[in-house]
Amino acid sequence: MVLCALLAAWWSAIRPSNDRTWQPDVAVLPYAEIDGDLVTVHNIRNFDYRSETDFTPAYYDKTFDLRTLESVDLVAVYWMGPAIAHTFLSFGFGGGDYLAISIETRKEQGEAYSTVKGFFRQYELYYVVADERDVIRVRTNYRNDPPEDVYLYRIHTPIENHQRLFLEYMRRINALTEEPEFYNTLTTNCTTTIWQNSRVNPGHLHFSWKLLLSGHLPAYLYESGTLDTSLPFAELKQRSHINAKAREAGTAQDFSQRIRAR
Repeated sequence: MVLCALLAAWWSAIRPSNDRTWQPDVAVLPYAEIDGDLVTVHNIRNFDYRSETDFTPAYYDKTFDLRTLESVDLVAVYWMGPAIAHTFLSFGFGGGDYLAISIETRKEQGEAYSTVKGFFRQYELYYVVADERDVIRVRTNYRNDPPEDVYLYRIHTPIENHQRLFLEYMRRINALTEEPEFYNTLTTNCTTTIWQNSRVNPGHLHFSWKLLLSGHLPAYLYESGTLDTSLPFAELKQRSHINAKAREAGTAQDFSQRIRAR
């Protein structure tokens, strides 16, 4: 009983913080100002990469008109087999503007990711709000140990759902600037947090083991009719692989259009 009490006291004493010596790629918190349909997003990451670990940090601010939101895409990234993937969303606006938001761990300098440590309040939760030339290109063009396969899927749900989801992301991002939270490998990770945010919409997906084994999320969305079902899933997956297109696009200003070209 004494050991259990000490463990509980230690556990409750661990608090998330925004004030640590962070790794450069997660050092700057994004935030948003919402004025009706206009959402100004601050600190959009757009690093100039020379390798995965050698880059020049760069950020910009941009105002998005919610009335011009046209699409939401799911990005699924594989590096350790078909069962596990890192997933994130990219919101597409009129005029060819895309804003990618990847939910990740906020690591301190010198800290490496550990699945086991992720269960024990060792990492803060962090929303990477980024230009696609950053958050997609670093995975397709620069990560080689191990290499990562990146797939881009268009989500087919009503535009009103897209808008509610985008605003929910903005609210969550702003909340983390005031009250940081812990990442959890099982319950609060890249994929389960997407699902939690999506619950603002009526008819959202039911919870499934395919959210925990995140590599199966695209198939789960396909089975639910949320992806393009005019093709067999195997063919859709093949067409959705974007590594070659991203490498060819490089730093082009129309990177987002080129990785989506058929």
